[in-house]
Amino acid sequence: MKRRASVVSADDHDLFVQSIGSVRQVKQVAAECERPRPPPEPVQSRLDEARVPSELMDSAIDPALIEVGEELSHLKDGHSPLLLRKLKRGQFSVADEIDLHQMTQTVAREAIAQFLAECRRERRLCVKIIHGKGLRSRNEGPVLKRLVDGLLRRRADVLAFASAKANQGGTGAVVVLLAG
Repeated sequence: MKRRASVVSADDHDLFVQSIGSVRQVKQVAAECERPRPPPEPVQSRLDEARVPSELMDSAIDPALIEVGEELSHLKDGHSPLLLRKLKRGQFSVADEIDLHQMTQTVAREAIAQFLAECRRERRLCVKIIHGKGLRSRNEGPVLKRLVDGLLRRRADVLAFASAKANQGGTGAVVVLLAG
């Protein structure tokens, strides 16, 4: 909030000089501005990335085998293969997504059911489910990936699903097309 400059009468000025004595004008110094905050650092992301090489070396599953040939896809009977082809090519706009990382199978199953019900209610019919690639599942393989595949195949409201394009998560996510 700016203060308005006030007009000082000659009498007030004289009274001030008599009370204070002689004064000299001080060169105005600009107020020190608050230094800008440094940009945030993604510390946890860096720590996670730094752990990846050692975890990959300890893994009983070869990550290269998971990525190649492990794409998920399904088309409900009675629908055109063109629908699945368009889904795989990324020709549908993803309206919402859910990330299942760190969830147990029980929690993930409930989260998927609630997420898909909400999406259908709100007419978001193309969604992405991020299940991960199962790199930390050790000998069990990709637990959440298998869970998602099985759940989606049994749902009547799922028309089709396919592994996401590489820039959307690749074989660590599926894009799902819901019935309207």
